[in-house]
Amino acid sequence: MGSALPIGDPAPADGALPDDLRIDAATDFGVYLHVPFCRVRCGYCDFNTYTSDELRGARQDQYADTLLGEVALARGVLTDAGPLRPASTVFFGGGTPTLLPPGDLARMLAGVRDTFGLTEGAEVTVEANPDTVTDAVARELAAAGVTRLSVGMQSAVPDVLAALDRTHDPANVRTAVAAARGAGLQVSVDLIYGTPGESLDDWRTSLETAIALESDHVSAYALIIEDGTKLARQIRRGEVAAPDDDLQADMYELADELLEGAGFDWYEVSNWARTVDTRSRHNLAYWRGTDWWGFGPGAHSHVAGLRWWNVKHPAAYAQRLAAGESPAAGRERPDEAARRLESVLLRSRISDGLPVAEVQGEGRKAVASLIADGLIDGGAAVRGTIVLTLRGRLLADAVVRALTA
Repeated sequence: MGSALPIGDPAPADGALPDDLRIDAATDFGVYLHVPFCRVRCGYCDFNTYTSDELRGARQDQYADTLLGEVALARGVLTDAGPLRPASTVFFGGGTPTLLPPGDLARMLAGVRDTFGLTEGAEVTVEANPDTVTDAVARELAAAGVTRLSVGMQSAVPDVLAALDRTHDPANVRTAVAAARGAGLQVSVDLIYGTPGESLDDWRTSLETAIALESDHVSAYALIIEDGTKLARQIRRGEVAAPDDDLQADMYELADELLEGAGFDWYEVSNWARTVDTRSRHNLAYWRGTDWWGFGPGAHSHVAGLRWWNVKHPAAYAQRLAAGESPAAGRERPDEAARRLESVLLRSRISDGLPVAEVQGEGRKAVASLIADGLIDGGAAVRGTIVLTLRGRLLADAVVRALTA
C-alpha cells in the first residue's frame, strides 16, 4: 500500500496556501489524478494502491465523485492565491485507472476541464492494464478528450511476468495498442528490466516485441526492490536472487541500442520517444519543476515551491472531503539550497540538459572531470548545458553527486 508519507509541517484543514506564496501565471500547470485500485498487488509494487479486500470503508463506484470534491476544493484554494491557470497536461495514474468505467474517467476529466480549463492541445494520458482496453473503451476515452494511452506491458516473456506477479495476457498488449491506435490516441508502452531470472535474451525479446508494436513512446525502468514488498521479502529469504547491477547495465545499453535503431531518441534516462511531440509532456513537467496538483489518496502536489501530500487510504481521503476538509496530510516549503539540489537531480536526467550556470561551487569544478570521464557531453558543456552521455546515464547518480558536492 505504498511507502510512508514524508514528514513535514501540518497542513491546514481548509488547504489554504501560505499568504506570501505567489503563483506565476506564466508557469505551466499540470493535473495528476490518482486511481488507487488494482485487481491484484504486484510483488514489486510500492505504489499507493489497494485491492478490493483492502479498501475497508471506501467504495470504488463512488471514487470519481469523491475525487471531484477535491477538484472543487482546489479551485477555491488556488483562486485565493492567484489567477487560475488552465491545465496543459492531465495524467491518470495508479493503480489501474482503467479498472474504473470509462464514464467515470470521463467525468473526472470533465471536472478538471470545467474547473481549470485545458490549454489548446493539452496532453491527457491514461495508464492502462492491457487486459482492460477494448475498442469500445479506447473510443470512449478518446471521445472524452484523452489523447494518450500508456500501456503497462512490463515484459513479453510469460515467466518474467509471473515473477513480477503481473496477471495480464501478453497477447492483449497488441490488442490494447491496436484499440488505442484505432481511436486516434498516441501510445506509450512501459517496460521493466532486471527481474529475477530474466536473461538478456528475455529482455531482447521484450524490446523487439515493443518495437514491433510501432508505439510512439517507450519507458524502460530498471527494477528497484522496495522495502515492504513481496519481492523484497522473497529476496531476503533467499527464494529469488536480487537484481544484478551489471546485467541491468547491459540491459539498459541494449534498450538504447535497439530503440535508437528503431527511430526512438532518449529524452530522459528511462524514456524514449519517436518525436519531440510524442514525449510525455506531463512527466517532463515534473523533471523541469513546474506546478501541478495531485488529486487522490497519497497524491503529491507542487505549486510555487510549496509541496504537500494527501492522506494515503481511500477511506480516510473520502472522510476528509465529506467533512469539507482538505485531504492534505502534510506539507513543506524547501529552501533555496534544497530546490537547487532537486533541480540538478531532475534536470540532469533529461536530454534538454541542465544549464552549467545553475551548478555552483565544487560542482562547477567537477564538470571538466566529468567530461574527461566520458559522463557528460563535452560539446554541450562548452555551449553551456550539461547533457549525460550513454555512460553518464548509467552512472547518473554519481554525476549528480559530483555536481552537488
